Amino acid sequence: MVVEKDIVAISIPFSAGVVTAALVPPGGDMPYALAAGACLAAAGLLWVFTGRGERFGAALALFFLLGLSGGAAAAALGPPPGPDSALAERAAGALLRAIDGAGFRHEGTAALLKALLAGHREDLDRATVAAFRAAGASHILALSGLHLGILYGILQLLLAPLGRSRAATVLRSGLSVAAAAFYLAMTGASPSLVRAFLFILFNELSRLLSGRRRRPVNIFCAALTIQLAASPGVVGSLGFQLSYLAMLGIVLIFPRLEAWYPPSSRWDPLRRLWSAAALTLSCQVFTAPLVWIRFHSFPRHFLLTNLCALPLTEGFILCALPSLLHACPESIKNLADFLGQTLLTFLETVAGVT
Repeated sequence: MVVEKDIVAISIPFSAGVVTAALVPPGGDMPYALAAGACLAAAGLLWVFTGRGERFGAALALFFLLGLSGGAAAAALGPPPGPDSALAERAAGALLRAIDGAGFRHEGTAALLKALLAGHREDLDRATVAAFRAAGASHILALSGLHLGILYGILQLLLAPLGRSRAATVLRSGLSVAAAAFYLAMTGASPSLVRAFLFILFNELSRLLSGRRRRPVNIFCAALTIQLAASPGVVGSLGFQLSYLAMLGIVLIFPRLEAWYPPSSRWDPLRRLWSAAALTLSCQVFTAPLVWIRFHSFPRHFLLTNLCALPLTEGFILCALPSLLHACPESIKNLADFLGQTLLTFLETVAGVT
């Protein structure tokens, strides 16, 4: 029977089937053939899971058929409707109003924060958007798993005082997943955000299951399979492709690159710098070919951009969130304003030499 260790082997043929369906032009008798394949796959899976013995090879072929059928059905039916939550929409509006009312000294700071927290880019001027693109930092401006990851990290810091007891761990995991799900609904559930949410969900589940080791490859494959099963048509989204390719680099390459720097028991700023560089390089190995194919361009200064822009982005969001509260000290608000303007100035400078 297929068990947890086989999730990688299951995910590969299923994903291949979805991708194959996306490449097949619709029309003719193809929908009927794929529907028949879906019935065959369902019957075959029943045979595999209820039969005796290990029939793993047959299961892989059937998962490919399921992916093929699901992808074809998604192409025929069109994209599913997005989340419709009045509460989430009101929360998004309240967030935008809170940013407008924060009273940042520079107008560009509020516009940048709207883009980073809510995906609202309408207030950004064209020069700023062009600077992000030319500096190779479009992934920072576009609402993605990076932003949910930053917010998740901030929430973990805020919940740390709960302690490490079993009850505290359950409460912390529940609050983290609930907050991530609400943010997902509030911002429109883009494919990369859905991917990040699934990673958070599986990470928290593995934290709650005592004796279970968190395996990044298993989390990656489980998230990929579930997202494609729920919405096969998302495979054609550039955001989906870049998000999973970046995570593939983090899962497969980053641990090996990071291990090149010898570990140390004391705090080592050079090691932290190397870790950040290794993370950036790991993502670029898989995403750069796709970016070149789609846009025929390559950000030459991507390493410098990410090493400097990502910490500035994290610091800016960390200081900007309390700035939305009425009781926030003016010093924190000024620091958020400074970090936001420093980020913009840095990217404009890098874009100027690109």
